[in-house]
Amino acid sequence: MLKGITVKLHVKQPTGTDDFGAPTYTDEVVSVDNVLVGQPSESDIITGNQFGKHIAYTLGIPKTDSHSWEDTEVEFWGKKFRTVGMPAQGIEEMVPLAWGRNIMVELYE
Repeated sequence: MLKGITVKLHVKQPTGTDDFGAPTYTDEVVSVDNVLVGQPSESDIITGNQFGKHIAYTLGIPKTDSHSWEDTEVEFWGKKFRTVGMPAQGIEEMVPLAWGRNIMVELYE
């Protein structure tokens, strides 16, 4: 049986606006259980490189998770990563396992 790991997801919480009217945020760290960590495909790596991104892993997000994974930080295995692009969503009824979305991450230091 497949089982993922627990990752720390940095969720942006709006706190108001600055003097110029731009929104301000605080960072809240939440734990997300059962996230699969996999190797990115060769085409994902090549496409990312064209845009200056160095794709490190592809994450499988559990169907039960409702957090926003766009443009945020993820921590696992003692390192920090940044999500790249938008999560790719499958049709829930057509995906037999516990993971319904995938997102790519790059090492963030």
